[in-house]
Amino acid sequence: MHEDAMQVSQTIYCSHYNNKQQILLVGEGDFSFSLCLARAFGSATNITATSLDTRDELEVKYKYAKNNVEELERLGCTVVHGVNVHSMNTDYRVVRWSLYDRIIFNFPHAGFHCFRREHNISTILKQQEVVRGFLRNAKEMVKNDDGEIHVTHKTTYPFANWGIKTLGTEAGLNCYREMEFDRWQYLEYSNKRGSGIDSDSSFPVGESSTFMFKKVTLAGRLF
Repeated sequence: MHEDAMQVSQTIYCSHYNNKQQILLVGEGDFSFSLCLARAFGSATNITATSLDTRDELEVKYKYAKNNVEELERLGCTVVHGVNVHSMNTDYRVVRWSLYDRIIFNFPHAGFHCFRREHNISTILKQQEVVRGFLRNAKEMVKNDDGEIHVTHKTTYPFANWGIKTLGTEAGLNCYREMEFDRWQYLEYSNKRGSGIDSDSSFPVGESSTFMFKKVTLAGRLF
């Protein structure tokens, strides 16, 4: 059997994810998380990786973005730029004829406005709005039965005040599992700040969790 065919027939895992799942990643920084999955799978044909930044903006902000994106594309990844998580369910570039198995948003952040601090209530409200819009859109793009929406987020103060589980409930989603984010399962992942003069610098993950959501069901009906 040809090596490529063997890879397709085998289920290859990287933490919670595998090469048989149709995966959508949003809010990618330098695309190192997407590339981490693609390298583990040996292919990226099952991955759609997106960024809010344009391609030109990425190359200015992140030292390795250009190389990471080019490698992803060689591995068969669908890479899309300029994707807003608040309107992605109507973006023809990421909407497919079939729904996704997993939709992932790692360390969502609205950026900093007027140098407000993370614990400032107005900053928290902006962050919540980003996550709220993402969850509402992702709900329309994930499979009904076994599809999952994953949000990885810090769990210490003041980030815990975002209320990720509550935001999921508001969107009609059930957080059925919260798992500690194990940074060492994604050795090639370089989490980025994404805004400001130090956008290319990595931030300390610290205590973080991946919140796993499914659509809420009641008496066999989806809501």
